[in-house]
Amino acid sequence: MKRNVGTIDRVLRVVIALVIGVLLITGQLSGALAVILGIVALILLVTGLAGSCPLYAALGFSTCPRKASG
Repeated sequence: MKRNVGTIDRVLRVVIALVIGVLLITGQLSGALAVILGIVALILLVTGLAGSCPLYAALGFSTCPRKASG
């Protein structure tokens, strides 16, 4: 898959996923909210580590800097 997630975006995704993970592990979140945020955290972690987001691809969006041709 083509990379479409820039460095800052990737770092933010992983950090947010880790914060949600800590909240889940420590029991700060529970019930349906915990399940939903757990799924969101997993998606953020995978897309952050992979550097590619299917939603960005579908929307034709990218946070990667453009490479100078030349």
